[in-house]
Amino acid sequence: MVIRVSEAVSLKAAVGQGYDDVFQWKGRYIVIKGSRASKKSKTAALFLISKMGSEQYGNALCIRKTSTTLRNSCFSDCKWAIAKLKLQNYFKFRENPLQITYLPTGTVILFRGLDEPLKLTSLSFDVGVLSTIWWEEFYEIDDEKDFNTIDESMRGITPPGIIKQHICTFNPWNEKWWGKKRFFDNPDSETLAKTTTWKINEWIDDADKKLFLNMKKNNPARYRVAGEAEWGVADGVIYENWEELAFDYHDFLGKKDYKFVYGLDFGYTSSASAFVACVVNYTEKTIFVFDEIYGSGMTNKMLYQKLAYKNYAKETIYCDSAAPQSIAELRECGCTRVRRAMKGNDSVMYGIQYLQNFKIYVHPDCKNFIMEISNYHWAKDRFGNPTDKPDKEFDHLLDALRYGVTSTARRAIYSFG
Repeated sequence: MVIRVSEAVSLKAAVGQGYDDVFQWKGRYIVIKGSRASKKSKTAALFLISKMGSEQYGNALCIRKTSTTLRNSCFSDCKWAIAKLKLQNYFKFRENPLQITYLPTGTVILFRGLDEPLKLTSLSFDVGVLSTIWWEEFYEIDDEKDFNTIDESMRGITPPGIIKQHICTFNPWNEKWWGKKRFFDNPDSETLAKTTTWKINEWIDDADKKLFLNMKKNNPARYRVAGEAEWGVADGVIYENWEELAFDYHDFLGKKDYKFVYGLDFGYTSSASAFVACVVNYTEKTIFVFDEIYGSGMTNKMLYQKLAYKNYAKETIYCDSAAPQSIAELRECGCTRVRRAMKGNDSVMYGIQYLQNFKIYVHPDCKNFIMEISNYHWAKDRFGNPTDKPDKEFDHLLDALRYGVTSTARRAIYSFG
């Protein structure tokens, strides 16, 4: 027995405006770049559940880059969609491992991360075939080969009524990402490439709308991406001397002229705490960024735990000198070699100009660093003209990089902050 969604609640009423074409599309790829609050993730969850309710033999798979992020994103959104469609009696939820079973048919929704390759290559189903894959935060998938491998695994003859489809949702932080060229610049006949914004979300209130309008007024560069879902390269970008490069930092161990450098910028609520690890050749003027820690709401104890987990707690780390209490707390926790980055006159500008002389290679795993360096730009005055001051919205990891690289430089007079 298959329960049609329309028998429970109106799908149109559940989805609202802006996504009719998604539910009508019969091609293989549905790729949605959206602003914040554009309903893209909730719509993808409704899409997934509606297919489960109408396909007798179709199973589904939800993918993110790391498995630990699935519980509070895709799994939670699918549970929300089931409740929204009033289909709770037809589904069973399992927490470990994450799985949702559609009781009338025995088909399932599985949840996997790309950090669990064996679990992705060995998928099997008791009933039916894999018909739908939801890629949440699709931008995190930095290697097109990973996508192709999964895409190619969804093959074989399907029972009647089954349509094999990917639905991909993301914020467009970086125009250099491979998905832009493939799905938006050169879409084929199997691709629906769609852009949505908060303006189609009829369920946000006036306070939510005010946040976006204030962002548009006070931070137009961020609004372009977060509010209008435009690709994330701002006018007046500060660093153009970088590129993504897959490399193994172990190859630099023990090599002459290559120094391992670490920097940290403190944050908490309104700004992110940001740690960066890189290898620097000061003679050849090259920087290889290979790791990061990034996030809001981290106490110094939590920050220490993350540093210790990644084996950085005993390294020399140059920190924002404006936060002596945080430096002292990190030392008490066990980061005994954290150091203050000294500030000098025009230290920010000097540090930026210093880094502009380097070629910066960024490992694809450092997605937050890529997001920041793609969007780090000169602030504009009230007439819209660029100033000589950097905008503060995307500077956390880049400040950390300056602290580390300039402080470690043999000839540096200051450690810049």
